[in-house]
Amino acid sequence: MKNHSLNRRNFLKQTGLAAAAFSAAPYVIASDKTGTRLPVVGAGDYQYEVIHDWGELPAGHVYGNTHGVAVDAQGEVHIKHTVGAGAKIDDAVVVFDADGKFVRSWGKEYKGGAHGLHLSREGGEEFFYLCDTRRHEFAKTTLAGQELWRKWAPEQCNGYTMPDEFVPTNIAVAPGGNFYVADGYGKSFIHEYDRDAKYLRSFGGKGNAPGQTDCPHGLMVDLRGENPVLVVADRSNRRLQNFTLDGQHINFVTDAMRAPCHFHTYGDVMVVPDLESRVTLLDKNNQLIAVLGQGPGYQGLRDKTRDHFPPGQFVAPHSAYFDHEGNIFVVEWVEVGRVTKLRKIA
Repeated sequence: MKNHSLNRRNFLKQTGLAAAAFSAAPYVIASDKTGTRLPVVGAGDYQYEVIHDWGELPAGHVYGNTHGVAVDAQGEVHIKHTVGAGAKIDDAVVVFDADGKFVRSWGKEYKGGAHGLHLSREGGEEFFYLCDTRRHEFAKTTLAGQELWRKWAPEQCNGYTMPDEFVPTNIAVAPGGNFYVADGYGKSFIHEYDRDAKYLRSFGGKGNAPGQTDCPHGLMVDLRGENPVLVVADRSNRRLQNFTLDGQHINFVTDAMRAPCHFHTYGDVMVVPDLESRVTLLDKNNQLIAVLGQGPGYQGLRDKTRDHFPPGQFVAPHSAYFDHEGNIFVVEWVEVGRVTKLRKIA
Protein backbone atom coordinates (compact mmCIF):
# COMPACT_ATOMS: atom_id res chain seq x y z
CA MET A 1 0.00 0.00 0.00
CA LYS A 2 1.06 3.51 -0.75
CA ASN A 3 2.61 5.30 2.25
CA HIS A 4 0.69 8.32 3.43
CA SER A 5 0.44 10.62 6.42
CA LEU A 6 1.28 8.47 9.41
CA ASN A 7 2.96 7.82 6.41
CA ARG A 8 3.67 4.26 7.01
CA ARG A 9 7.22 5.12 6.09
CA ASN A 10 7.38 7.71 8.89
CA PHE A 11 5.32 5.52 11.17
CA LEU A 12 7.93 2.78 11.05
CA LYS A 13 10.56 5.30 12.08
CA GLN A 14 8.43 6.82 14.82
CA THR A 15 7.45 3.53 16.37
CA GLY A 16 10.73 1.63 16.16
CA LEU A 17 11.89 2.71 19.59
CA ALA A 18 8.41 2.66 21.06
CA ALA A 19 7.83 -0.90 19.91
CA ALA A 20 10.99 -2.03 21.63
CA ALA A 21 9.66 -0.59 24.87
CA PHE A 22 6.38 -2.50 24.77
CA SER A 23 5.96 -5.38 27.13
CA ALA A 24 3.86 -8.27 25.92
CA ALA A 25 0.46 -8.33 27.57
CA PRO A 26 0.07 -11.36 29.82
CA TYR A 27 -2.28 -14.10 28.78
CA VAL A 28 -3.16 -17.56 30.02
CA ILE A 29 -3.85 -20.76 28.13
CA ALA A 30 -7.27 -22.37 28.40
CA SER A 31 -8.81 -25.41 26.74
CA ASP A 32 -12.02 -25.29 24.75
CA LYS A 33 -14.50 -28.17 24.48
CA THR A 34 -12.42 -29.88 21.81
CA GLY A 35 -9.31 -29.79 23.94
CA THR A 36 -7.67 -27.13 21.79
CA ARG A 37 -5.62 -24.82 23.92
CA LEU A 38 -6.42 -21.18 23.27
CA PRO A 39 -4.80 -18.06 24.69
CA VAL A 40 -7.03 -15.92 26.91
CA VAL A 41 -6.58 -12.15 27.11
CA GLY A 42 -8.19 -9.49 29.26
CA ALA A 43 -9.31 -9.50 32.88
CA GLY A 44 -12.42 -9.27 35.04
CA ASP A 45 -15.59 -8.88 32.99
CA TYR A 46 -13.62 -8.54 29.78
CA GLN A 47 -11.87 -11.82 29.07
CA TYR A 48 -11.64 -13.35 25.61
CA GLU A 49 -10.36 -16.56 24.06
CA VAL A 50 -8.10 -15.75 21.13
CA ILE A 51 -8.89 -17.62 17.91
CA HIS A 52 -6.31 -16.63 15.32
CA ASP A 53 -6.79 -17.29 11.59
CA TRP A 54 -10.55 -17.54 11.99
CA GLY A 55 -12.61 -18.43 8.93
CA GLU A 56 -12.18 -21.06 6.21
CA LEU A 57 -10.76 -19.22 3.22
CA PRO A 58 -11.35 -21.42 0.15
CA ALA A 59 -8.83 -22.37 -2.50
CA GLY A 60 -8.05 -19.62 -4.97
CA HIS A 61 -8.38 -16.85 -2.40
CA VAL A 62 -5.23 -15.41 -0.83
CA TYR A 63 -5.37 -12.68 1.78
CA GLY A 64 -3.44 -9.50 1.31
CA ASN A 65 -3.40 -6.89 4.05
CA THR A 66 -6.69 -7.30 5.93
CA HIS A 67 -7.98 -3.77 6.37
CA GLY A 68 -11.70 -3.87 7.14
CA VAL A 69 -14.27 -6.01 8.95
CA ALA A 70 -18.01 -5.75 9.61
CA VAL A 71 -20.79 -8.02 10.89
CA ASP A 72 -24.23 -7.64 9.32
CA ALA A 73 -27.68 -8.14 10.85
CA GLN A 74 -27.66 -11.82 9.89
CA GLY A 75 -24.36 -12.38 11.67
CA GLU A 76 -22.32 -12.77 8.49
CA VAL A 77 -18.75 -11.52 8.77
CA HIS A 78 -17.35 -9.40 5.91
CA ILE A 79 -13.58 -9.06 5.51
CA LYS A 80 -11.99 -6.51 3.17
CA HIS A 81 -8.41 -7.10 2.07
CA THR A 82 -5.99 -6.04 -0.65
CA VAL A 83 -5.67 -9.56 -2.22
CA GLY A 84 -2.41 -11.44 -1.82
CA ALA A 85 0.17 -12.55 -4.35
CA GLY A 86 -0.72 -15.78 -6.09
CA ALA A 87 -4.48 -15.39 -5.68
CA LYS A 88 -6.52 -16.95 -8.49
CA ILE A 89 -9.63 -15.08 -7.36
CA ASP A 90 -9.17 -11.33 -7.08
CA ASP A 91 -12.22 -10.54 -4.93
CA ALA A 92 -11.30 -8.08 -2.19
CA VAL A 93 -14.34 -8.78 0.01
CA VAL A 94 -14.94 -12.25 1.45
CA VAL A 95 -17.96 -13.21 3.51
CA PHE A 96 -18.27 -15.93 6.17
CA ASP A 97 -21.16 -17.19 8.23
CA ALA A 98 -21.00 -16.95 12.02
CA ASP A 99 -19.22 -20.32 12.20
CA GLY A 100 -16.45 -19.22 9.83
CA LYS A 101 -17.68 -21.04 6.73
CA PHE A 102 -17.17 -19.24 3.43
CA VAL A 103 -20.36 -17.82 1.91
CA ARG A 104 -19.38 -15.66 -1.07
CA SER A 105 -16.92 -13.03 -2.32
CA TRP A 106 -16.95 -9.97 -4.53
CA GLY A 107 -15.08 -6.73 -5.23
CA LYS A 108 -12.40 -7.41 -7.83
CA GLU A 109 -12.30 -3.68 -8.52
CA TYR A 110 -10.92 -3.03 -5.01
CA LYS A 111 -7.88 -5.28 -5.38
CA GLY A 112 -4.79 -3.48 -4.16
CA GLY A 113 -6.64 -0.49 -2.69
CA ALA A 114 -9.21 -2.08 -0.40
CA HIS A 115 -9.36 -0.10 2.83
CA GLY A 116 -12.27 1.19 4.93
CA LEU A 117 -15.46 -0.87 5.20
CA HIS A 118 -18.40 0.81 6.95
CA LEU A 119 -21.73 -1.00 7.42
CA SER A 120 -24.78 1.26 7.60
CA ARG A 121 -28.37 0.29 8.37
CA GLU A 122 -30.77 2.58 6.51
CA GLY A 123 -34.54 2.18 6.39
CA GLY A 124 -34.47 -1.52 7.14
CA GLU A 125 -31.70 -2.24 4.64
CA GLU A 126 -27.94 -2.52 5.02
CA PHE A 127 -25.30 -0.92 2.83
CA PHE A 128 -21.54 -0.62 2.66
CA TYR A 129 -19.53 2.58 2.35
CA LEU A 130 -16.08 1.65 1.05
CA CYS A 131 -12.77 3.43 0.50
CA ASP A 132 -10.16 2.62 -2.12
CA THR A 133 -6.75 4.15 -1.47
CA ARG A 134 -5.23 3.09 -4.79
CA ARG A 135 -7.97 4.61 -6.94
CA HIS A 136 -8.52 7.64 -4.66
CA GLU A 137 -12.26 7.08 -4.42
CA PHE A 138 -15.11 5.98 -2.20
CA ALA A 139 -18.38 4.24 -2.99
CA LYS A 140 -21.68 2.97 -1.63
CA THR A 141 -22.79 -0.59 -2.39
CA THR A 142 -25.30 -3.20 -1.36
CA LEU A 143 -24.05 -6.07 0.79
CA ALA A 144 -23.76 -8.12 -2.38
CA GLY A 145 -21.47 -5.53 -3.96
CA GLN A 146 -23.88 -3.74 -6.31
CA GLU A 147 -22.53 -0.21 -6.66
CA LEU A 148 -24.99 2.64 -6.02
CA TRP A 149 -22.56 5.52 -6.52
CA ARG A 150 -18.84 6.28 -6.60
CA LYS A 151 -17.07 9.56 -5.81
CA TRP A 152 -13.66 11.20 -5.72
CA ALA A 153 -12.22 14.28 -3.99
CA PRO A 154 -14.83 17.05 -3.60
CA GLU A 155 -14.24 19.81 -6.13
CA GLN A 156 -15.67 22.34 -3.68
CA CYS A 157 -12.79 21.81 -1.27
CA ASN A 158 -9.84 24.02 -2.17
CA GLY A 159 -7.32 21.82 -0.36
CA TYR A 160 -6.35 19.73 -3.38
CA THR A 161 -4.30 20.59 -6.46
CA MET A 162 -4.07 17.05 -7.87
CA PRO A 163 -6.67 14.24 -7.79
CA ASP A 164 -4.25 11.75 -6.26
CA GLU A 165 -3.78 13.97 -3.19
CA PHE A 166 -7.10 12.60 -1.94
CA VAL A 167 -6.63 9.18 -0.33
CA PRO A 168 -9.74 8.22 1.70
CA THR A 169 -9.39 5.67 4.46
CA ASN A 170 -12.75 5.35 6.25
CA ILE A 171 -16.34 6.60 6.36
CA ALA A 172 -18.88 7.14 9.16
CA VAL A 173 -22.64 7.63 8.79
CA ALA A 174 -24.71 9.75 11.20
CA PRO A 175 -28.25 8.80 12.28
CA GLY A 176 -29.85 11.31 9.89
CA GLY A 177 -27.97 9.92 6.90
CA ASN A 178 -25.21 12.50 6.56
CA PHE A 179 -21.83 10.86 6.27
CA TYR A 180 -18.18 11.76 6.79
CA VAL A 181 -15.19 10.74 4.68
CA ALA A 182 -11.73 10.72 6.28
CA ASP A 183 -8.90 11.64 3.93
CA GLY A 184 -6.50 9.77 6.17
CA TYR A 185 -3.62 9.21 3.76
CA GLY A 186 -4.04 12.46 1.88
CA LYS A 187 -4.50 16.01 3.19
CA SER A 188 -6.08 14.97 6.51
CA PHE A 189 -9.42 16.65 5.82
CA ILE A 190 -12.77 15.29 6.89
CA HIS A 191 -15.50 15.84 4.30
CA GLU A 192 -19.20 15.84 5.15
CA TYR A 193 -21.95 14.84 2.69
CA ASP A 194 -25.71 14.67 3.02
CA ARG A 195 -27.69 11.46 2.70
CA ASP A 196 -27.90 11.94 -1.08
CA ALA A 197 -24.09 12.16 -1.30
CA LYS A 198 -24.08 15.92 -1.92
CA TYR A 199 -21.05 17.71 -0.52
CA LEU A 200 -21.66 19.95 2.51
CA ARG A 201 -18.37 21.02 4.11
CA SER A 202 -14.81 20.11 5.00
CA PHE A 203 -12.92 20.51 8.25
CA GLY A 204 -9.76 19.25 9.89
CA GLY A 205 -6.65 19.51 7.75
CA LYS A 206 -3.10 18.59 8.65
CA GLY A 207 -1.77 19.82 12.00
CA ASN A 208 -1.86 19.09 15.72
CA ALA A 209 -3.91 22.02 17.03
CA PRO A 210 -7.51 21.52 18.22
CA GLY A 211 -9.64 20.90 15.15
CA GLN A 212 -6.67 19.80 13.04
CA THR A 213 -5.74 16.19 12.35
CA ASP A 214 -2.78 14.23 11.07
CA CYS A 215 -3.86 10.99 9.42
CA PRO A 216 -7.52 10.87 10.47
CA HIS A 217 -7.45 7.18 9.73
CA GLY A 218 -10.81 6.10 11.13
CA LEU A 219 -13.96 7.78 12.35
CA MET A 220 -17.29 6.89 13.90
CA VAL A 221 -20.44 8.64 15.08
CA ASP A 222 -20.45 7.80 18.78
CA LEU A 223 -23.98 7.44 20.18
CA ARG A 224 -23.04 6.39 23.72
CA GLY A 225 -23.50 9.85 25.24
CA GLU A 226 -26.33 12.34 25.47
CA ASN A 227 -25.47 13.85 22.07
CA PRO A 228 -23.94 12.23 18.99
CA VAL A 229 -20.21 12.88 18.65
CA LEU A 230 -17.95 12.35 15.66
CA VAL A 231 -14.88 10.59 17.05
CA VAL A 232 -11.78 10.56 14.86
CA ALA A 233 -8.74 8.27 15.10
CA ASP A 234 -6.16 11.05 14.76
CA ARG A 235 -3.44 8.50 14.27
CA SER A 236 -0.23 10.43 13.61
CA ASN A 237 -1.13 12.73 16.51
CA ARG A 238 -1.53 9.60 18.68
CA ARG A 239 -4.94 10.58 20.00
CA LEU A 240 -8.68 10.44 19.48
CA GLN A 241 -10.36 13.74 18.68
CA ASN A 242 -14.05 14.40 19.25
CA PHE A 243 -16.05 16.78 17.07
CA THR A 244 -19.65 17.96 16.94
CA LEU A 245 -21.49 16.71 13.89
CA ASP A 246 -20.92 20.10 12.22
CA GLY A 247 -17.16 19.80 12.62
CA GLN A 248 -16.43 21.78 15.79
CA HIS A 249 -13.65 20.48 18.03
CA ILE A 250 -14.81 19.19 21.44
CA ASN A 251 -11.85 17.51 23.10
CA PHE A 252 -9.04 14.98 22.85
CA VAL A 253 -8.61 11.49 24.27
CA THR A 254 -4.92 10.71 24.71
CA ASP A 255 -4.72 8.19 27.55
CA ALA A 256 -3.85 4.69 26.31
CA MET A 257 -3.66 5.90 22.69
CA ARG A 258 -0.62 5.10 20.53
CA ALA A 259 -1.69 4.71 16.91
CA PRO A 260 -5.48 4.35 16.92
CA CYS A 261 -6.92 3.14 13.63
CA HIS A 262 -10.69 2.84 13.91
CA PHE A 263 -13.61 2.07 16.28
CA HIS A 264 -16.74 0.11 16.96
CA THR A 265 -19.08 0.00 19.95
CA TYR A 266 -21.12 -2.62 21.78
CA GLY A 267 -23.35 -1.06 24.41
CA ASP A 268 -21.18 1.38 26.34
CA VAL A 269 -17.88 -0.25 25.32
CA MET A 270 -15.72 1.03 22.47
CA VAL A 271 -13.04 -1.11 20.86
CA VAL A 272 -10.03 0.70 19.38
CA PRO A 273 -7.65 -1.33 17.19
CA ASP A 274 -4.21 0.23 17.59
CA LEU A 275 -1.58 -0.28 14.91
CA GLU A 276 1.07 -0.53 17.62
CA SER A 277 0.22 -4.16 18.35
CA ARG A 278 -2.76 -3.98 20.66
CA VAL A 279 -6.52 -3.62 21.00
CA THR A 280 -7.93 -1.19 23.56
CA LEU A 281 -11.34 -1.14 25.24
CA LEU A 282 -12.80 2.15 26.54
CA ASP A 283 -15.93 2.84 28.58
CA LYS A 284 -18.58 5.46 27.67
CA ASN A 285 -16.43 8.17 29.29
CA ASN A 286 -13.46 7.02 27.20
CA GLN A 287 -11.69 5.67 30.25
CA LEU A 288 -9.51 2.59 29.84
CA ILE A 289 -11.17 -0.76 30.55
CA ALA A 290 -8.55 -3.14 29.20
CA VAL A 291 -5.71 -3.62 26.73
CA LEU A 292 -5.99 -6.89 24.82
CA GLY A 293 -3.28 -8.94 23.14
CA GLN A 294 -0.50 -6.39 23.33
CA GLY A 295 2.37 -7.59 21.17
CA PRO A 296 6.02 -6.64 20.85
CA GLY A 297 5.43 -4.26 17.93
CA TYR A 298 5.30 -5.08 14.24
CA GLN A 299 8.89 -4.22 13.38
CA GLY A 300 10.22 -7.18 11.43
CA LEU A 301 6.92 -9.08 11.74
CA ARG A 302 4.26 -7.67 9.44
CA ASP A 303 5.88 -9.07 6.28
CA LYS A 304 6.45 -12.53 7.80
CA THR A 305 4.41 -15.71 7.54
CA ARG A 306 1.81 -16.45 10.19
CA ASP A 307 3.99 -18.90 12.07
CA HIS A 308 6.13 -15.93 13.14
CA PHE A 309 3.20 -14.18 14.81
CA PRO A 310 3.10 -14.65 18.61
CA PRO A 311 -0.02 -16.50 19.83
CA GLY A 312 -2.36 -14.45 21.97
CA GLN A 313 -0.80 -11.22 20.72
CA PHE A 314 -1.38 -8.85 17.84
CA VAL A 315 1.04 -7.54 15.24
CA ALA A 316 -0.73 -4.53 13.67
CA PRO A 317 -4.49 -4.30 14.38
CA HIS A 318 -6.16 -2.20 11.69
CA SER A 319 -9.90 -2.65 12.24
CA ALA A 320 -12.18 -4.34 14.78
CA TYR A 321 -15.90 -5.06 15.05
CA PHE A 322 -18.22 -6.51 17.70
CA ASP A 323 -20.63 -9.24 16.70
CA HIS A 324 -24.11 -9.52 18.20
CA GLU A 325 -22.88 -11.52 21.21
CA GLY A 326 -20.08 -9.16 22.20
CA ASN A 327 -17.27 -11.13 20.57
CA ILE A 328 -14.72 -9.05 18.69
CA PHE A 329 -13.29 -9.61 15.22
CA VAL A 330 -9.86 -8.04 14.63
CA VAL A 331 -8.12 -7.74 11.26
CA GLU A 332 -4.49 -6.75 10.89
CA TRP A 333 -2.21 -4.83 8.56
CA VAL A 334 0.09 -7.74 7.75
CA GLU A 335 1.09 -8.88 4.28
CA VAL A 336 -0.47 -12.33 4.60
CA GLY A 337 -3.61 -11.04 6.30
CA ARG A 338 -4.81 -12.08 9.72
CA VAL A 339 -8.34 -12.45 11.08
CA THR A 340 -8.73 -13.07 14.80
CA LYS A 341 -11.90 -13.73 16.76
CA LEU A 342 -11.85 -12.71 20.41
CA ARG A 343 -14.56 -14.93 21.90
CA LYS A 344 -15.95 -13.42 25.08
CA ILE A 345 -15.85 -15.78 28.05
CA ALA A 346 -16.50 -13.35 30.93
